[in-house]
Amino acid sequence: MVGDVAVGGDAPIAVQSMTNTLTTDIDATVAQIRRLESAGADIVRVSVPDSESAAAMPEILGQTDVPIIADIHFSYKMALASLDAGVHGLRLNPGNIGGRDRVERVVKAAKERGISIRIGVNAGSLEKELNEKYGEPCADAMVESALNHIHILEDMDFHDIKVSLKASNIPMTVAAYRKLAEKVDYPLHLGITESGSRFGGTVKSSIGLGLLLADGIGDTIRVSLAAEPEEEVRVGFEILKSLGLRHRGVNLIACPSCARQKFNVIETVAKLEERVAHIHESLDVAVIGCVVNGPGEAKEVDLGVTGGYPTHTLYGDGEKTDKISSDQMLDHLVEEIERRAAVIRDSKGTSDG
Repeated sequence: MVGDVAVGGDAPIAVQSMTNTLTTDIDATVAQIRRLESAGADIVRVSVPDSESAAAMPEILGQTDVPIIADIHFSYKMALASLDAGVHGLRLNPGNIGGRDRVERVVKAAKERGISIRIGVNAGSLEKELNEKYGEPCADAMVESALNHIHILEDMDFHDIKVSLKASNIPMTVAAYRKLAEKVDYPLHLGITESGSRFGGTVKSSIGLGLLLADGIGDTIRVSLAAEPEEEVRVGFEILKSLGLRHRGVNLIACPSCARQKFNVIETVAKLEERVAHIHESLDVAVIGCVVNGPGEAKEVDLGVTGGYPTHTLYGDGEKTDKISSDQMLDHLVEEIERRAAVIRDSKGTSDG
């Protein structure tokens, strides 16, 4: 458990991101965490590199609701201070925070509070002896590093462990996770580290995470992008939606457009995606520019539109519902999506009550 979010087993695959503000800037950090929560983040990680950052954590935690993981490197004191502040999880490598006595203090404090620890192995910061043994970062070196850290915690009778094995090299990352998944049964945190820009990083992350998730490997994910953290969350959910692993928000099915299109599909889809980004409820919407594939796609979704002349055909729950002009279409789709989302929200509220 990370706060009230279950990770592993039959729990939904959790989507994470990380703040990029200075942790000491409490207002900026809280604002970003709230944006991440609005975007759908299940868990948010916050770096705690120094005592000033640790001192800011109680106030940050007091102003946010999403579970917070403290990201720790080298300093066991920052781990203990974060636990005292009330964080919901730690990310650290027990082998790089000092001797056994220091690790035992962190483990004891985490165990007393029921806090899990993620062991975060990164190809760019492997132990010197492993780089010397293998000659260069590789999947086997990453797995050996992870197992070494796992054994440290297991020797202290600590088992609330998650593990990540991240590299910017996709084949290396995928191979490392597959190898470790055969050796341990701990929840795995997936990610392609330092994957790049919003565009390039999305492609790399989709391939790397997709290969693993399709194999049934992975319990929580973080898409690392050189972009605003909210974009990481959106991409994470799109990856999960594309594999049928989670359903959150509007799933837009749209044709790439061609000379047969009867309205500007690309422009319509871009505007529609922006206007329904706030919708959390799961809805499938098809926007197809002509009648070749349009009717078939529109009949398989909650809401659809197929291009025609002089008007376009609207579909709802597999049935034709109306004809509409181009100038009315976008507003109508947005209104209908919001109406259906409200119905879903109300039904959940009724059933929960």
